[in-house]
Amino acid sequence: MERIITGWDRIWRRYYEMLKSLTTVKKIALSVTFTLLTGLSAQLSIKLPFTPVPVTGQVFLVLLAGILLGKNFGAISQFLYAAGGIAGINWFYGAGAGFRHTTGYIIGFIFAAYLIGVLTEKNRTRTQMIFAMLCGITTILLTGTLWLTFFLRISFYKAFLIGFLPFIPFDIVKAYFAGVIAQSIIRNRNDDYEKV
Repeated sequence: MERIITGWDRIWRRYYEMLKSLTTVKKIALSVTFTLLTGLSAQLSIKLPFTPVPVTGQVFLVLLAGILLGKNFGAISQFLYAAGGIAGINWFYGAGAGFRHTTGYIIGFIFAAYLIGVLTEKNRTRTQMIFAMLCGITTILLTGTLWLTFFLRISFYKAFLIGFLPFIPFDIVKAYFAGVIAQSIIRNRNDDYEKV
């Protein structure tokens, strides 16, 4: 087990050594990689019978984007994902594109990645990581719920019941796993790492 942990730590030490040496163009390329991963994770979905919004793997990638890429490039990765899907790339849930009932959540990804990057760039304690993840999740769910009220023409209360409340347990699990990975990564982050 110790060998696995040592190998895992080595991977992330190399990641941050590589990241701090990248040019802006290469950091944007890394953001595009997260954009593509977010598009792939949208295809991993579970439909729930009581809501038009599915459970997908996207939130996990958004949380990691904020931590691994920082506030600016994390937000860029999610902006590219949202803009590409709205413009017609079929990578939203169910290989869809354009404006749809999940657009609010997708817009929330941008703000969540940025917020997580801001909250974790100076203080990376376990408590701060949990707080940042919960803020990111709340941002995504709140923007998604507000969009549902507009898109489906329903009350905020009903949108909250179908678009916010059911996803809390799923997103907490995603935040837990993202946090475990983040803790391992941050433990190996050099103190002199320049914020991206």
